[in-house]
Amino acid sequence: MKANVHYLKKSVLCFIVFLILACNSSENQKIALVNIDLTNPKEVKIEVENFTNSSGSVIIEKINDDLTFIESENEGWLALDVNIPTAGRYKLEIHAQNKGDGTVNCWIEDYYDNKDERQYNITGNISFENTESKFITLGKDGSPLNSGLHRIKLHYNKSVIIDWVKFSLIKKHDITPKTYLQKTVGKNWKIVWSDEFEDDFIDTSKWTYDIGNWGWGNGEEQYYTKNRTENARIENGNLIIEARKNDMGNLWTSARLTTRGKASFLYGKIEFRAKVPHYKGNWAAGWLLGDEYVDELSWPYCGEIDILESVGYEMDDETGKGIAHASANSGGRYFKLGNQPTNTVEVLNMNNEFHTYALEWTPDSLKVLVDDNHYFTYSDTSSEMTWPFSKPQNIILNLTIGGGWGGYYGIDENTNSQKMLVDYVRVYELQ
Repeated sequence: MKANVHYLKKSVLCFIVFLILACNSSENQKIALVNIDLTNPKEVKIEVENFTNSSGSVIIEKINDDLTFIESENEGWLALDVNIPTAGRYKLEIHAQNKGDGTVNCWIEDYYDNKDERQYNITGNISFENTESKFITLGKDGSPLNSGLHRIKLHYNKSVIIDWVKFSLIKKHDITPKTYLQKTVGKNWKIVWSDEFEDDFIDTSKWTYDIGNWGWGNGEEQYYTKNRTENARIENGNLIIEARKNDMGNLWTSARLTTRGKASFLYGKIEFRAKVPHYKGNWAAGWLLGDEYVDELSWPYCGEIDILESVGYEMDDETGKGIAHASANSGGRYFKLGNQPTNTVEVLNMNNEFHTYALEWTPDSLKVLVDDNHYFTYSDTSSEMTWPFSKPQNIILNLTIGGGWGGYYGIDENTNSQKMLVDYVRVYELQ
């Protein structure tokens, strides 16, 4: 490596150049240049020779004024500083070359300097075989990025040649315009918001589609699509979320609907009636996520309440007897710390009969029920770290394939489709 040298690619475009000094480290160091193309503010392209650190020996190769690349000698990572101008969901791409045997797996870690010492994988594996000494561009869609400085690491599992990394805005972050604040004192529950799924099409005044295949923090396999009836539609008064195998050039496609950008909710009773699939490999969920979520650094501080989680491998294929999971995640108590408050209950015939899953949420407790059977309570309101649930949350419905939990025992090879059916979603207040 040529230490303390940087190259600035010539261009007729106008760039803002941010000069950022690398932090002190015993590892390789450089000065980083972060370029934002003013002619295309939705795109940020980083030449990898402007790295701030690397895990081991790398070689900078300058072919001409238009091509400089990094060649690694083995597995490792490059650290880069990226200034994201707009919060939203991004396509993340890598322009690279694999001239060896076998598969190269790359992935991008966000906020590697985070205070919790966590690894935020925002792409999942970006894999490619021998490229016959040619550069190719590969990437993932939908990665969440807040505006501002992101210290990232580009990881690779073996020798690879890398030219650049690009961040292209797919969709700006949805700001939720309305919050429903429910009364929690009274005798009777009254509906204040609902979707009965009686129309011909999904009501986009109530629901936003999350899109992409970046792994969603869990190494999931599906690509979530938008406005695609094969993956999300209404039939016979039910919302159907369908995961489809070998679809649109992806291993799986599916759908994830959220009220983010439409409405958020604070307190009250949130209820939905659903059937979930039994095939091994699925992970069906109806849950709440804090409206403050923007990217992975937001979680779990924004809060998460799981009203229903179900994984297919826990369900009996013949009887449909399965397990419903309820839990609450906060900055001080979440599953990666091993202290997540959670509980389970057996549910008969989860896949062939509708069951009612509900949350009763007050300023001092969370109670989760299945078919009016109360089986989970959480009430640690001692601090914001354990109780972020005094702030609004969004409703999410999704069907995942694979991932660290749903795919723990693999994915059923004999099915090409899995479906989650939802009869209604309702929000109540006490009166």
